[in-house]
Amino acid sequence: MITLTHFQRYQTWYAALFLISYIFINNTINASSNIMEAQRDGALPFMIWEPFVWEYSSAIGTLLLFPALVWLLKAKPFNWQKISHSILLYLVASIAFSLLHIGIMVAIRKLIYTVQGMQYDFGLVWFELLYEYRKDLWGVLFLIVVIKTYQYVVSQLTGEAAPISQGEDTAEHVNLDRLLVKKLGKEFIVRVAEVDWLESNGNYVNLHIGARIYPFRATMTQLITQLEPQGFCRIHRSHAIRLDAVESITPLASGDSEVKLTTGKVLNLSRRYKDQFKELLNSTTSHS
Repeated sequence: MITLTHFQRYQTWYAALFLISYIFINNTINASSNIMEAQRDGALPFMIWEPFVWEYSSAIGTLLLFPALVWLLKAKPFNWQKISHSILLYLVASIAFSLLHIGIMVAIRKLIYTVQGMQYDFGLVWFELLYEYRKDLWGVLFLIVVIKTYQYVVSQLTGEAAPISQGEDTAEHVNLDRLLVKKLGKEFIVRVAEVDWLESNGNYVNLHIGARIYPFRATMTQLITQLEPQGFCRIHRSHAIRLDAVESITPLASGDSEVKLTTGKVLNLSRRYKDQFKELLNSTTSHS
């Protein structure tokens, strides 16, 4: 059974699986429809495998370009205050997407046709470019809607933590002691002292409290600077822990160590952070 915690940890893989499945199922249906439509008129004017090459080459192109679209939405979100600028930016991006998409799928088709001893004809270039761009424009808009819908649903299911006192402050200036978590239309308070460990996740840091995970919008560097005075220590490029949650430390032959938390979670202690970890741990022990 897939739990919410399991989904949070592997949500990128689940999203990729959903996207790949949807695109290939959709394109398989399109290819089958092309064959069935052609059969209504009698003999097929193409080899039965050709529609699948046309559709799957398009699917591969879309999947290869999808990360760039996700990056665009994150790096250059649509700004309603500067709507004309945003429309122009996304229009240019859609043209670039379409040209790259066409280039990828035509290259794949030419390769497969060559292997089959045949020649692929793209058709009248300017007409086909306009035809493909018309489809790609709607495809880009659809993918943007899918991405935004997915992000909204995930944020509602998992919740998101934020400093209680926001105003003009940011994660670098607020004295973090308690966090406000919004989840499924409800709000509740989480004490930072309850957090067991931190996990870097792009522009977010996942706060692990037992089996629960709450994303916090900040980088690990920003957040750990605020939390060090409260007994947190970075032990890896991607991880930090609350020192009071440490149960045991096991040295490894590589020079790294394994840190086991009271929750049973085992994390890697990188050699780079070992001296700082020992210093802070000894300091915490001496004051307890």
